[in-house]
Amino acid sequence: MTGSRKDDHVRLAVAQHETSGTALGRTSLMASQFDEVHFVHHALAGTDRERVSLRTRFGGLDWPLPLYINAMTGGTPKTGEINQGLAIAARETGIPIASGSMSPYLKDASTAATFTPLRELNPHGFVMANVNTNATVEQARRAVTLLKADALQIHLNSVQETVMPEGDRSFGHWPAAIESITAAVDVPVIVKEVGFGLSGQTVTQLASLGVDVADVAGRGGTNFARIENGRRPHSDYFYLEDWGLSTPAALLDARGHGLPLLASGGVRHPLDVARALALGAHAAGVSGIFLTTLITGGIDALIQQITTWLEHLTSLMTLLGARTPAALTGCDVVITGSLHQFCHTHHIGLTKSQGEQP
Repeated sequence: MTGSRKDDHVRLAVAQHETSGTALGRTSLMASQFDEVHFVHHALAGTDRERVSLRTRFGGLDWPLPLYINAMTGGTPKTGEINQGLAIAARETGIPIASGSMSPYLKDASTAATFTPLRELNPHGFVMANVNTNATVEQARRAVTLLKADALQIHLNSVQETVMPEGDRSFGHWPAAIESITAAVDVPVIVKEVGFGLSGQTVTQLASLGVDVADVAGRGGTNFARIENGRRPHSDYFYLEDWGLSTPAALLDARGHGLPLLASGGVRHPLDVARALALGAHAAGVSGIFLTTLITGGIDALIQQITTWLEHLTSLMTLLGARTPAALTGCDVVITGSLHQFCHTHHIGLTKSQGEQP
């Protein structure tokens, strides 16, 4: 059952991104709150390209690049092949990579070979293992050990579980589980959503549980409510397909709540990466677009896409005069539209560099 579900997830995720036009790097035309984040152009603000560094440091981590391949899949022969391609792309471009949920391996050790390519084919890369909140301390340690992981992701997916026909319905133990795992593993712990966003309130709670980094993982990318609804006979949870915080809204809400932030969910192109960094993220993660490129174009196409994104991000930072990813938070940014209204309604202060709507 788990294997079938994992293959279903891949098929439905790729279909979403092919429909939205993100395959092979084409920009989605779907509306996004990222488009309500505007850099104000200052014609003399630029710097020299050779002075720009993409290195980013946060939560005790030091990454050479502010872009990462976020959690996707594993557990079946088909998803094992996908992980091989992702691992090669990560190795060739130098970007960090996270495994998909390792629940299949924790239930059946024979599926280990669908996850281990992430390390075997990427021996010197930064690799994150991924577990859910039902994992025991011993299972979390097993996941880290299998991949010789540099960090552990714990994913929160209550909305997905609610819509999933065979999903969990017990969420009350999650805080205690996170605290236990965080105290027991010897690598940094990153807690992430799966596309519905982490609020500032949630990030404050995660900080109190000992978590090192929060990935806000907001609405706008792969929609797991839609995916799970597509697996239901009557798609009767259609009204949850727009649930959650967008990634820009989550970033603005979570700033200053005690943890370094990562941004994933709806990152469509290098400008969205720059926007996320300007709103306080230390790096941006991508899943569905990179998966679709790999499936439809192959490993070389994915390597080229990631390389192009990094080149374009460097160009954007040069244009904006930001010599480091962290320096983007000082750029002149205007928030408009529904995102501005969100900030107003939630009493989120906007600094000069993230200014009021004109």
